[in-house]
Order: sequence, then C-alpha cells, then structure tokens
Amino acid sequence: MGRGRSEIKRIENPTQRQSTFYKRRDGLFKKARELSVLCDVDLLLLLFSTSGKLYHYLSPTVPSVKDLVERYEATTHTKVWTDIRQERRAELEKAEQMCELMEKELRVMTVDDGEQYTVPSLELLEHSLEAAVRKVRSEKDRKIGGEINYLENIIRGRHEERYGLCNKLAHSQASNNEGGGGSTPPSSGLELKLGTPTWIHQTTVFST
Repeated sequence: MGRGRSEIKRIENPTQRQSTFYKRRDGLFKKARELSVLCDVDLLLLLFSTSGKLYHYLSPTVPSVKDLVERYEATTHTKVWTDIRQERRAELEKAEQMCELMEKELRVMTVDDGEQYTVPSLELLEHSLEAAVRKVRSEKDRKIGGEINYLENIIRGRHEERYGLCNKLAHSQASNNEGGGGSTPPSSGLELKLGTPTWIHQTTVFST
C-alpha cells in the first residue's frame, strides 16, 4: 500500500522550514543541471530566500544571463532590459532636477558680505536654512537606515549559509553512525538551532 501524500502548505516552524528550504533547493538545482545536460536545453533558474539572498543556476552553454534574457525578449516580444534602462533614465533625470533645485537653493542661502539685507530677507534666509537642515537630517537618517537593512540582510544570508553547513554536517555524521552500526546520536559540536540575532528585530528610531 502506497504512502499517502502530505498536504502542501507553509511550514510554520522556522527551523524546520529553513531545513526544508535547503533540501528542496539542492534538489531543485540538481534537477535543473540534469535537465540542462540530458536534454541539451538552455536554462536559467532564479531563487530568492526569505532574507532576499539570491541563488541561481545558468546552463553552461549560455554565455550570460543577459544573452538568455534577450532571447526571451525576442521570443515573447517583451522588453525587459529596455524597461530597466527607461527606469534608470527616469531616475537620472530626477536626480539632475534635484541637483538643479539644490543649486538654486544654495544660491539663495549664500550670504554675500557686500550685500545689504533687510530683516525680512534675513528671516526668509533663516527659514530656508532651517528647512535645508531638516532635509539633510532626514536624508541622512534614510541613508543610515538603508545601510543597516543592507547589513542585516548580509548577516541573515551568512546565518542561512552557516545553518545549511551545520545541517549537512549533522546529516553526514548521522549517516556515518548508521553505517557503522552505532546508536549514539551525532555530536558535531555545532549548535543547529541558530536563531536570528535579537538586535535585528529591534526597531531603529531616528530623530528628525
């Protein structure tokens, strides 16, 4: 009598979910390599983990990811690279406009010792400087927050790799013990229950 299939649903236990991810990922990439070699197909496989870490496989016969994407564009009549370039061009134009605006504001905020300023004009200049300081502080906090998020993603990625290595080592030692007839559970000396550092979950508050 065959074994019944288990229901496919999200694994709630984080440790078990991460272990299953590494097993299924390795199996998926193995099947991709086999399909590419056995059937002589060009294949690109992209996979992102929950922490945003990228894993990918590209057939050895394909020169680059760009080459395969361009073939995809020609076949489906879509413009993946073109859309990306248009987005970058729009971002560049926006940055140039911001630079021009900041240059104008800088000229307004520059005090010339040879000029005679009235009290209202000085008050206006003071308000402009205060607004500029607030804008600079806000941008600084945004940049710091982005760098912190970037470092947290790197730490989570390293954490996943470490967990995967520990998990593989534990399975390897378990297999060796079973082959040798031993009944003592493996002891790798490594902690397999690796939790995300507590500081990552803390919310950083920036003053504005």
